[in-house]
Amino acid sequence: MIRNYDDFVSTLLDAGFSMGGGNSEGIYTIINWNWNEEPPYETPIQWHTGNKETDPWEWRIRVLEERNDIAYSKIFFKKSGFITKKWYPYFLAARRDGQDFEQTYKDGTISHFAKRIYEVIVANGRIPLQDIKLKGEFSREDKAGFDRALNELQMKMFVTICGTQVRISKNGSANNVMPSTMLCTTEEFWGAELFKTADSIPCKSAIEEIMQQVLRINPSANERKISKFILGA
Repeated sequence: MIRNYDDFVSTLLDAGFSMGGGNSEGIYTIINWNWNEEPPYETPIQWHTGNKETDPWEWRIRVLEERNDIAYSKIFFKKSGFITKKWYPYFLAARRDGQDFEQTYKDGTISHFAKRIYEVIVANGRIPLQDIKLKGEFSREDKAGFDRALNELQMKMFVTICGTQVRISKNGSANNVMPSTMLCTTEEFWGAELFKTADSIPCKSAIEEIMQQVLRINPSANERKISKFILGA
């Protein structure tokens, strides 16, 4: 039973991964109810209260700012999810199979729009979303393509969310708006050592390991859904 942030983190570290929000997609989510539904057991958890201990919306950024062993991004079914450091190399091995961005782009499985975004992120390290649009000279008309490409980069595990940044106005004060999402490459987020681990895991072995873990935490998961969950396609 999840009653606070510590319960969530403990459960996530044991499971290794989880869908974000309340939609499990038939796989697994730690908070297994939707925002407007009543929890299946008595708990102080409530969405969008701003309470860092009991609001799951706060936890997605809190794990990025307070820990170094959990990633969060749009990683499963083009929706948000969490992966721990222990399991991230297995997903990298399954989805990237040792290929870097340039190899994937040459193979034609990454769009040119995504390449434009990726190059801005590589050049700037950890960068707020609005600065990517500015530095990449993306227009309002590019919005749909930009959003698709950013999801593409996250699903293929080349880019991940790395926190938020408060927007500062021209007079030096914080704007009264939601903080901007910060993004970086997965290499920037995790460091080279984790990628060496991923490169040592055969793709088929990674898929099998993740599949067995999914079935451990959800024995009734559908095989087709599991495959899509693992491969991101």
